[in-house]
Amino acid sequence: MPKIGDLGHWLAPTLFLMGGLFLGVVAEKIILPLLLRASKKVHLESVILIVRSIKGMLILWGFLAGTAGALSVAVLKTDTARFLGHIPTILFLFSLTVVLARVSIGLFDLKAKRGRDETPTISLFGNIIKLVVYILGILIILQSLGISITPVLTALGVGGLAVALALQETLSNLFAGLQIIAARQIKPGDYIHLETGEEGYVTDVTWRNTTIRAIANNMIIVPNSKLASTILTNYHQPVKEMLVYINVGVHYDSDLEHVERVTLEVARDVLDTVQGGKKGYLPKIRYNEFGDSGIIFKVVLSVEEFYDHLELTHQFVKQLKRRYDEEGITIPFNMVTLDIPDRPEISVQLKGRTSSDGEHV
Repeated sequence: MPKIGDLGHWLAPTLFLMGGLFLGVVAEKIILPLLLRASKKVHLESVILIVRSIKGMLILWGFLAGTAGALSVAVLKTDTARFLGHIPTILFLFSLTVVLARVSIGLFDLKAKRGRDETPTISLFGNIIKLVVYILGILIILQSLGISITPVLTALGVGGLAVALALQETLSNLFAGLQIIAARQIKPGDYIHLETGEEGYVTDVTWRNTTIRAIANNMIIVPNSKLASTILTNYHQPVKEMLVYINVGVHYDSDLEHVERVTLEVARDVLDTVQGGKKGYLPKIRYNEFGDSGIIFKVVLSVEEFYDHLELTHQFVKQLKRRYDEEGITIPFNMVTLDIPDRPEISVQLKGRTSSDGEHV
């Protein structure tokens, strides 16, 4: 049966431990939700970020504070007390590092959303920020344990050189990704077309590659080093809106003023009714070629973004053909008429192409 004096030795440490745990639970379950609701009411985004970052840590911190207090009043051997005393310190510094990493990444995301372009966050930056914070946290933990970090930094420098030589391709992709982001060539949400033929929406830029979602919902993975050196077209820069050029041809007997008037009426109607069309844009037509079978011109329309041109072109072609039929405007077949001046009775129309000696191909 334990003596009363022995129970007294454990009473104070137990009270410290339970008291710290109780305060942590109260802070986590009561104070933190109240602070979060108050911050949301006044739209304090930075405070909301900090509150969410420390969620789940207050109970741990309360327990560690109680443990530290219990160890300070407990009767233990010197070596045992010194060893156990490091445990709350290590756990607290590591948990604080986790919170700082969350806050740093959250602040970066918040700053990006407040910028000119509200686009999804690039995970490469988040991973770099997290890595830097964790390295600093580990160095601080080692310093708190009395371990000199100078030899550690020296070893990291030598080891880093060896790793850099072994991972040249990986580091090439990493720095290429940083170059792409810094130059603002592309960002998540942009629609790009590579010279090799791949195209789609950029979804993310990681430390190794860039992922692109094709129209068919397939994922295209492109190493950052290849993306940085290839020729690409970004259909979302400098703006998402883009012009659409549609080639149309009419018969030589057509009244071009009438053709222009009808075509512009159809174009305006399509822009106003088809989703993705640029409302209020004044369409244009430009006659630009005397073709083999008719007069060729371009119709200039505008869409909100690249993908919208598919539906807009589809609807424009259908409505223009129907309106031309109603107005008696002829869209010629692809054929060539040969008029021979010395033989007026001969007039030959050939569909397709004609060879140099006049033979039909």
